[in-house]
Amino acid sequence: MTTGYIHSIETLGTVDNGGIRFVLFLQGCALHCRFCHNPDTWLSKGKPVAVAEIIEQLKDYKPFFDLSGGGLTVSGGEPLLQPGFVKELFIETGELGIHRTLDTSGYCRHGNILEVLPYTDLVIFSIKVIAPEKHKKLTNTGNEEILENLQSAVQSPADLVLCYVLIPTINDTSQDAEDLSHLVRSFPRRIPVQILPYHKLGTIKWRQLGLCDPLEQIPPAAPDDVRSFQNHLVSCGIEIY
Repeated sequence: MTTGYIHSIETLGTVDNGGIRFVLFLQGCALHCRFCHNPDTWLSKGKPVAVAEIIEQLKDYKPFFDLSGGGLTVSGGEPLLQPGFVKELFIETGELGIHRTLDTSGYCRHGNILEVLPYTDLVIFSIKVIAPEKHKKLTNTGNEEILENLQSAVQSPADLVLCYVLIPTINDTSQDAEDLSHLVRSFPRRIPVQILPYHKLGTIKWRQLGLCDPLEQIPPAAPDDVRSFQNHLVSCGIEIY
């Protein structure tokens, strides 16, 4: 059995895809987003855990998954930095008849996502911003690999939802909405987009780690901001999740 390195486990998650979710947060992320609310997951050192340990826990929760339509969500950090662990975990989970969701930013070697996709039921793919220069400013890296990995997710049989965190003055302009709409309309199948409001809940973690929050002066996204951005997407023919 393969060993993975985890940050934490949430056993009664209710956000992703409905139902009761067993959310496994893996340790490690190379995409250091300026708005990250879990910067403590960036480092690769985490608690080692074997696939068999997680499977035994999932067996205990399976009745709740069956009743609620829930299942397993693997998040991070970036889970695709540990593709062998996620692949084996998803294979074993699938044999139990449990739904499998991959929550990813797509920032990894292209082969990593190809290794995991055949065993994934739903991909929640986080897009930060489309414009390359904005993406580099927000994450310290370009988004070419991310968009390539997104295309693989689109072409896979897994269900797919694009997730976009709306950050005031950063990625909330009409041009940002147009760029996102253009990308989604280019896909060969209809993909919904979930717009999430930027919040300040991660600020305390930046301080605890001795880091300066780079978006300390940026306010949370208001409900009206989210609605306005969503309406722009809808006007462009995009389905809102």
